[in-house]
Amino acid sequence: MGRVEKEEVNRKLLHILAIGLPVFIFYGSSWFTFTPVFTVVIVLGLFLFSLGIDLIRLSDNAMQTWFLNRFGSMLRLEEKSQLTGATYIMAGSFICSCISLLDDRYSAAVFLSLTLFILGDAAAALVGKAYGRIKIGKKSVEGALGCFCLCFFLSFFIFPNLPGFLEKWNGIFNWKDMVMISLAITLLEFFPLRIGKFTLNDNLYVPAVASVLVLVKV
Repeated sequence: MGRVEKEEVNRKLLHILAIGLPVFIFYGSSWFTFTPVFTVVIVLGLFLFSLGIDLIRLSDNAMQTWFLNRFGSMLRLEEKSQLTGATYIMAGSFICSCISLLDDRYSAAVFLSLTLFILGDAAAALVGKAYGRIKIGKKSVEGALGCFCLCFFLSFFIFPNLPGFLEKWNGIFNWKDMVMISLAITLLEFFPLRIGKFTLNDNLYVPAVASVLVLVKV
């Protein structure tokens, strides 16, 4: 495994730690007796903290040097002069946490979509790096298949057995729901959303858009 591959593995392992965000959004109120609104406030605080670190390092050369010396190997080239993926994940999680306030079934959709995106995105990157041969832009078909397979596996075997999930999902989570959300996550991750010449960071919009698509079905 070459240097670039090791950096990508480290990067994705770090991103997988973000799985705590959807878990906290879904279970935080019951585990810590928070109100749902306070849970959202905490997620907002995490986003603002991450954003603040990025803005400081981008505006201060000494901070930028310190940050790159310690974390530069896990950043993509464009992130060294822009916001990091971690900040976008925090932003996407905050948007999802706001959606979860609307209704119990919305919180289930957010929990599902955000979790599948974080893990599916990691699977797509790692499978693509290891086995990607068929390329479309910067993505590989093999990576997309890895994303879909993991999302469907988690939907089929894990989520129906998680405490409280089916109750908030209206009790029935069938294979059509599983295929739909897995396919939505895969396609949204595979085809970047562009506005003019600007490409949106998928960490920001994929979980929220997938949640909305699921809610239409639910």
